[in-house]
Amino acid sequence: MRTIIALAVLLCTAGNAAAQVRGFADVGLTSFAATQSFDATFGTHSGPVFGGGVEVDVPRGLFLSLRASRFTHDGHRLFVFDGQQFDLGIPTTVTITPIELAGGYRFPRLGRVVPYGGGGVSWHRYKETSRGAVAAENVDKQFAGFQLLGGGEFRIATWLAGAAEAQWTSVRDALGSNVSSVAAAFDEHDLGGFTVRTKVIIGR
Repeated sequence: MRTIIALAVLLCTAGNAAAQVRGFADVGLTSFAATQSFDATFGTHSGPVFGGGVEVDVPRGLFLSLRASRFTHDGHRLFVFDGQQFDLGIPTTVTITPIELAGGYRFPRLGRVVPYGGGGVSWHRYKETSRGAVAAENVDKQFAGFQLLGGGEFRIATWLAGAAEAQWTSVRDALGSNVSSVAAAFDEHDLGGFTVRTKVIIGR
């Protein structure tokens, strides 16, 4: 939490010192790297993610952004033995909340589109809860990762813009620490994945 507060102060300082602060909201689709684990638990390894944040454009085409987003999905707890999957019949809900700090560069305009690319670091809160479970059976952990992103922005009106963006995220050693977990059975440990999203940006 101290790190997140420090990053927010950094963004505000950058905005006061130089250029423009803009807000944004986004909606996207994430395909997780742990395909077998998510398929087994949820019946799919992809799902919608919603987020938003603040971005500071600094001189010479550089930018900083701070985003928070959320993915949540309902499934069932499983037990995997010798390659066989056994549904325990226990409903479970997984919620993943990433907070991402990124920096990057805006390239010269191509027609109406401004291409951009960048990367950064992230913090992911992973929660897994089940009805009727005791506290020790639920999961609430935080992991660090990093991401690379790229996209294109186009102006809609003076104070309104849109963007399409793709992002690859890696969160190593976040899954499968429990030897009896589904992720351990499939030898999948990365909580990251690939996300495509659309953004609505308020600001110049």
